[in-house]
Amino acid sequence: MNNLSQNMRGAIFMTLAMLAFTLNDSMIKLTNGEVGLYQAIFLRGILATAVMGLITWKTGGFDNLPTFADRSLVWRTVGELLGTIFFLTALFNMPLANAAAILQVMPLVVTLAAAIVFREAVGWRRYTAIAVGLLGVLIIIRPGGEGFNIYSLSVLAAVFCLVLRDLSTRRINRSLSASFISFFSSAAVMVMGGIGTLFVEWQPVSAANMLQLSGSAIFLLSAYFFSIQSMRFGDVSFTSPFRYTALIWAGILGFVFFADIPDMPMIIGSLIVVASGLFTLYREHKLMVRQRRLVVRS
Repeated sequence: MNNLSQNMRGAIFMTLAMLAFTLNDSMIKLTNGEVGLYQAIFLRGILATAVMGLITWKTGGFDNLPTFADRSLVWRTVGELLGTIFFLTALFNMPLANAAAILQVMPLVVTLAAAIVFREAVGWRRYTAIAVGLLGVLIIIRPGGEGFNIYSLSVLAAVFCLVLRDLSTRRINRSLSASFISFFSSAAVMVMGGIGTLFVEWQPVSAANMLQLSGSAIFLLSAYFFSIQSMRFGDVSFTSPFRYTALIWAGILGFVFFADIPDMPMIIGSLIVVASGLFTLYREHKLMVRQRRLVVRS
């Protein structure tokens, strides 16, 4: 890898991050029917939070914490909690590839939300791309069709919750390290899962279930690591399109683990969402280059 350019390294790390995220989803989906939703979140959270806490401590993330409550961190945590519930509820009840495909509309919704909340400039081309991307999602979920169910809407709800998470992250006090924010979110999700188990019957956990949940936690932490490495090595405009490899991994793993075969509307809708997202990234990159040129000239 030493012979590769920085951008190629970033692209590889982003691809690995998407693979790790999809493996995390696959592992936790494999426990469906044997381990309840909140129980799975709680048990996975114990390992993930312990490892994340150790990383945060080793990197000094617990040092010099502010004495005030950061409201943006609270809102970020709310988005993380609700997004986790909505997405995993859907994941337990629909094909992996379908859930992953709907989730790919998230960059488009982030762009739209940033324009509304932060008054960021978004031209008609990107607004058109967002509208086309949302049309792609409608093709995937097919409202009123035979394959439509409430769980498709649950993934969409997860998208909006995760957008809240991402937008709130931009407002968090910079004195808080990324490792501490990750630890705080992981701990909050774990606690939520623990509280949820109090209201449902605790299911026996087999050795296979523990292996699946441990794998889920390891893949989740690996995904965080690879995504951070991707941002450090490559240009965002170059590495971001590789996020869409999640659709490829979801299709492969969905077939291997669950014998799911994507149908034609799902494939067409996914291609529309990906094309819209890539066009939006292209426009953002082009505007960024133009702004840099203006700064240099001035």
